[in-house]
Amino acid sequence: MLSLLENQKIYKTTQIHNRRYLGNKYKLLPTIKHIVKKECFSINSVADIFTGTGVVASAFMDKQIITNDLLYSNYISNIAWFSNQEFNKKRIIEFIQYYNSIQPTEENYMTQNFSDTYFSHEICAKIGYIREHIEKNYHIGIINERERAILITSLLYAMDRIANTCGHYDAYIKDGNFSKELELAVPEVSSCNNKNNQCYNKDANLLVKEIYADLVYIDPPYNSRQYCDTYHLLENVAKWEKPEVFGVAKKMDRSHLKSEYCTQNAAKILEELIENINAKYILFSYNNMASKGNDRSNAKISDEDILRILQKKGTVKVFTENYRAFTTGKSNIQENAERLFLCICFEQKKIASPMNYTGGKFKLLSQILPLFPKKIHTFVDLFCGGCNVGINVTAEQYIFNDSNQEIMGLYSILQKTPIQQILTSVINIINQYGLSSSASYGYAHYGCDSSSGLGKYNKEAFNRLRTDFNLLQQKDYHYYIMLFVLIVYSFNHQIRFNSKGQFNLPVGKRDFNKKIQKKLVDFMQAVQKKDCSFTTYSFLDFDISCLTKDDFVYVDPPYLISCASYNENGGWTEQNEKELLLFLEKLDTRGIRFALSNVLRNKGKENTLLCDWLKEHKHIQTIPLQYTYANSNYHTKDKSGNCEEVLIINY
Repeated sequence: MLSLLENQKIYKTTQIHNRRYLGNKYKLLPTIKHIVKKECFSINSVADIFTGTGVVASAFMDKQIITNDLLYSNYISNIAWFSNQEFNKKRIIEFIQYYNSIQPTEENYMTQNFSDTYFSHEICAKIGYIREHIEKNYHIGIINERERAILITSLLYAMDRIANTCGHYDAYIKDGNFSKELELAVPEVSSCNNKNNQCYNKDANLLVKEIYADLVYIDPPYNSRQYCDTYHLLENVAKWEKPEVFGVAKKMDRSHLKSEYCTQNAAKILEELIENINAKYILFSYNNMASKGNDRSNAKISDEDILRILQKKGTVKVFTENYRAFTTGKSNIQENAERLFLCICFEQKKIASPMNYTGGKFKLLSQILPLFPKKIHTFVDLFCGGCNVGINVTAEQYIFNDSNQEIMGLYSILQKTPIQQILTSVINIINQYGLSSSASYGYAHYGCDSSSGLGKYNKEAFNRLRTDFNLLQQKDYHYYIMLFVLIVYSFNHQIRFNSKGQFNLPVGKRDFNKKIQKKLVDFMQAVQKKDCSFTTYSFLDFDISCLTKDDFVYVDPPYLISCASYNENGGWTEQNEKELLLFLEKLDTRGIRFALSNVLRNKGKENTLLCDWLKEHKHIQTIPLQYTYANSNYHTKDKSGNCEEVLIINY
């Protein structure tokens, strides 16, 4: 493709699919996109863990994309295509135009090792010069990491177009045609990629233990042909470590890049991979070359093994697309097909909030979530509290709202701060004040046991921390970390401020133990991967004009007839209840779906306002929930089992 620079100089561009690559799925993209659109709901993040050149990942540019490939040459191109780092397009164009204009003659690593093999001596001189020039400008700070990746990608694509091969670098053509010129094109990379995109250069089996994505796409090698053998020269140029090469094909040592998916262990390795994937859907692409070609072309994993492995993870659907097989030209394989195995994973373990928020719905999730709509664009958690519901809902976007500005400020910090930084900051405050750390030393170290707890040991240190916190004037990062530590060490891990805005809960029995640490990490991983925002509106001020019929509002207000701490001193009044019911009527009139958590009866009391409202709105359903709060905080809701908890929905 030709484009014009501002000064009207014409330059060529290239797209992600303009590179030859074994197993390239470009022609399969319509099928892949159709399957995902039809079968997968609320996909917000996609991980392509054997990314190759990135063609499949490019079909999901409107999502968060996680790419991974063991070959550095693919990884560096994925940074070019998918990174969110800013780049100077004009600078890129000027570099590429300069590279296309030069004719260097000096000897370099490329001329010394590859002249008149895959490229002529003249082209090798140019490749070596360009690659050295890119690296030099990166190290002195002229170009940033993504600009470096874009220039390397441009070089790799240009090399691939004129290489003296049959499409790969296992061998070069003897007495080949060296008449073609090396001409770099400008990669058409986006300047507005998703801010949460991630690119990895790791073993996929290790990576899946560290990441989550709504959809994980898998396209591993399916036969004995090692990609590091096939693309060794591009790998060499991309890394530019200038290793010794050997043999007729001029290959460097590639032992560390060998994939077990190309061996007889492939089924075992796949089983390990699938077992450790954390996703809602797995889409697995695999060719049916089990016994149709020569030994090198035959697939290493049988259909029986694939189905057995995936069915342990979830429900499996199989889609088939006729596809031309790669061969060495010596066979004519018929009825070759690419199969797409879609695994709808069994329900994942729920994420528990690190905040023990009064009225939290974690123990009701198994009843509530199946009642929610299956497809949600924007999920609004109007009284989000501890976020137990919203963090476990599947949606494309999230709005967590609560009038408690303290807790919402803390969530914002947890969303935008690296996990290790938060953990380090929390530990530093614990050490600074001399609070207990049962995760490191156990209870006996502090003269306590699990039953009596750590309150006696921590009381003095906790009170000093609380006093210092209440004296803070600025609500900055340190303020919110101190608040979190107070919550963790306070009575029942709860949050309470008095009328003067001071944190006033007493010390509790527990500390920053392993359980609460895991909750914090799991919560932060989830909230940092979701497309979510935190707001502090009163429900009366929440703007519903931006919501559509594809959105969903979950409402979990203070309960009018409960005696929970948030209702002390008239915290939620009949007037609040009436205003909330009017708010729900507005949502209903606009066709916006909602679900309301509440209680109709509790300890002999009845919420007559709500009961009468339900009688007037007969199209709204009331679904009873089977749960009592007998194990909750002593002053929350009903411990007798007489609490009539319901979910009220308008869809």
